[in-house]
Amino acid sequence: MTTDRDLARWRLRSQSLTAPAADAEAVVRSLLAVQAENPSQSAWAVATRTVAADRADLEGALASGRVIRTHALRPTWHYVHADDVRWLLALTAPRVFPVFDQQLTALDGRMSAITDAIERALGEASDRTRADLVAALADRGFELTGQQLMLVVGRLEMTGLVCSGVPRDGEHTYALMDERVPAGRPFDRDEALAELALRYCTGHGPATERDLAYWATLTVTDARRGIAAVADRLESFEHDGRTFWHAPGGPPTGPAEPAGHLLQVLDEMYRGFQDSRWVIDAEGIVPRARESAIGMALVDGQLVAAMRRTVTAKAVAFALHPHRGLTAGERRAVEQAAGRYAEYLGLEPRVDFDAAG
Repeated sequence: MTTDRDLARWRLRSQSLTAPAADAEAVVRSLLAVQAENPSQSAWAVATRTVAADRADLEGALASGRVIRTHALRPTWHYVHADDVRWLLALTAPRVFPVFDQQLTALDGRMSAITDAIERALGEASDRTRADLVAALADRGFELTGQQLMLVVGRLEMTGLVCSGVPRDGEHTYALMDERVPAGRPFDRDEALAELALRYCTGHGPATERDLAYWATLTVTDARRGIAAVADRLESFEHDGRTFWHAPGGPPTGPAEPAGHLLQVLDEMYRGFQDSRWVIDAEGIVPRARESAIGMALVDGQLVAAMRRTVTAKAVAFALHPHRGLTAGERRAVEQAAGRYAEYLGLEPRVDFDAAG
């Protein structure tokens, strides 16, 4: 019988948290899209899934264009492999456009001209920061607020016109997608739905059709259609009144290793699901009303504490508010996770298990 704990451990393995991938590029390809709203925190989300966490790994993949940081899916920033970004956007963007359009009504009648101005500006000089684009638009007679520009460029990213350029001193830049991303193989809609379902269930599974629909901003009907197209390449089982789909093979046996993980709530282990998110709380002890912290501590796939991370010049501090009393072994697992995170940052770890919630 499969339990919630089994499912959580299984997802740790599917997501390379207990079976690390070779490098950042492999992590992004495996997960298909990795939420990347906060660059420093999302960089750790990728690095912690590799055999040797190294900041230069993802930085190099972004600079080369092998990995693209762009708006996709719900919509928010995601890391997507260059081989996947075009077909993924073509499939999912139509349901996301209304989210942008509703917030851009103040620019009705000017969007076409603003789009042309951004395209010309990036055609003249690629890898422009947001400040560069503000100045370029002002030179062309368009005075946009920072929020308006963020929404405009986000929508243009969803259309496939704009994507991330080469980072400049760690700062995100913009470029024309045609200059950064090869055309790639075209997918018709049914092929794209099938590819999406296969990749999601393999890289995130076991997961339900509603998890997939949430993650990709699809209708449940489309999620079912995609899964049905690749059902012969996946396996499934029933649990808690739902069908869970996954790559062929059974669950891992025994406790997760490494046991502890310090992750942000934007991490795919949490944000990658909605319908079955709470398998990481098999005991039902975590408040569901709101997300009271920006981070979480997992031990053996279970959410044991809320976490806040603070980085200083010499150390990275983890303030933990346990959801219950932690055993000595659980504390060691969290401390080891803090050590891995600190080593990645080149800092000393500090862990406070008694922080206020």
